[in-house]
Amino acid sequence: MAISINIPFTEEEICKLKVGDKVLISGTIYTARDAAHKRLIELLDRNKDLPIEIKNQIIYYVGPTPAKPDKIIGSAGPTTSYRMDSYTPKLLDMGLKGMIGKGLRSKEVVESIVKNKAIYFGAIGGAAALISKCIKKSEIIAYEDLGSEAIRKLQVENFPAIVVIDSLGNNLYEYGQEEYLKYTKMV
Repeated sequence: MAISINIPFTEEEICKLKVGDKVLISGTIYTARDAAHKRLIELLDRNKDLPIEIKNQIIYYVGPTPAKPDKIIGSAGPTTSYRMDSYTPKLLDMGLKGMIGKGLRSKEVVESIVKNKAIYFGAIGGAAALISKCIKKSEIIAYEDLGSEAIRKLQVENFPAIVVIDSLGNNLYEYGQEEYLKYTKMV
C-alpha cells in the first residue's frame, strides 16, 4: 500500500519513510536539471537569493517535453540523478528535503542525505506519459532561456514514487541487490 505525503513536509515525516516504501506525493514540487542546478549554486556562491524556496521542498529532476494542445505538460519522466550530485549537498544544507530522479547517487550525496535528514525518491523512467497525468499545474518560474530545463513549479496529485535512499542512508539499490543474491542462492 502506498503512503500519501503532502509537500512541503517535515523532518519527522521524512524520518518515518523507509527504503522501499511506495509513496504518492501531492502538493508543490519544483523541477530542475543540471543547467539550473549550476545557476542555483552560482547564486549561493555569490550570497544571492534563490528564485525558489527550497526549505522542506522536493526537486524533481525532469526536463518535460512541450505540452500538446489542451495539456498541462508533456511527458515528464525522471532524469538520471548523478548529473546533479556535485550540486546536491549544498542544496540539502540549505534545507532541501527531497529529490526525485532515477539511478544511483554518489557517496557524498548519501552522506548529505543522512546529515540533513532528507530523502531520495525514484520515479519510473518508462512511465513519463503516465507521470505527467499526476501534474495538475505547471508554471515556469526561473531560467526560461533553458527551455525544457527551466525551473518549473508543479502542482502534483498522487505522484507515484518509491523511497530509494531513506534518511538513514539505506539504499534500495544495495538492498535490492542483496535480496536478489540471497534469492538466487536459495534457488
